[in-house]
Amino acid sequence: MNAIFLSASVPVPGRGDYAKTANPTLIQFAVSALVRVVLGRRLLVWGGHPAITPMVRAAAEDLNVTLGHWVRLYQSRFFDGLYPDDNAAFPDVVPVEAVPDDRDASLEVLRRRMIGDHAFSAAVVIGGMDGAEREAGLFAAMHPTALLLPVASTGGAALKLHQRLTPDDAETAFSVSYIELFANRLGIDPAGPRAPKDSSPAPSRPPSPFALG
Repeated sequence: MNAIFLSASVPVPGRGDYAKTANPTLIQFAVSALVRVVLGRRLLVWGGHPAITPMVRAAAEDLNVTLGHWVRLYQSRFFDGLYPDDNAAFPDVVPVEAVPDDRDASLEVLRRRMIGDHAFSAAVVIGGMDGAEREAGLFAAMHPTALLLPVASTGGAALKLHQRLTPDDAETAFSVSYIELFANRLGIDPAGPRAPKDSSPAPSRPPSPFALG
């Protein structure tokens, strides 16, 4: 069963013009909706982010799903000691070795590892800044047949990617009916059963050569 990749962040002022179009409330709604549609039905993979990880945890708390089986959180060791407390809620945290004294290089290693470790059916971009644009580019290169879904209404990098890559996709242009959007585009029935607590998704594939290069 192919995984879903989440690329998301809440844009902040001073990092390009992403914050000018970002809607933090809609970013939270979209992340919550994605978790509710995906959890217990597909493996959800994302990179640790101090704004997004708490959103995923909050959305997952009332779902009867074993988080260690259905979510996989990647975290760069560059940020050792700075991880959000919410990381403790996720048993499956994958530490990725850092490049000493180089934040950008460490993030590049992280991105190539988490995007290359799995067979993905789709990537969902919610909000985000330059890092989300970089992740979208890597994802498209590594998984050229998978769906790349930028949620334009959340603004930030997602809006830029929509305008550049999918300008004629009216369904994602302004939609805030996120559960319906994700159900339609990811092919997941949001009313369907979730996996029992003791079940696991298909195992990960071996790391991609892209991730190791």
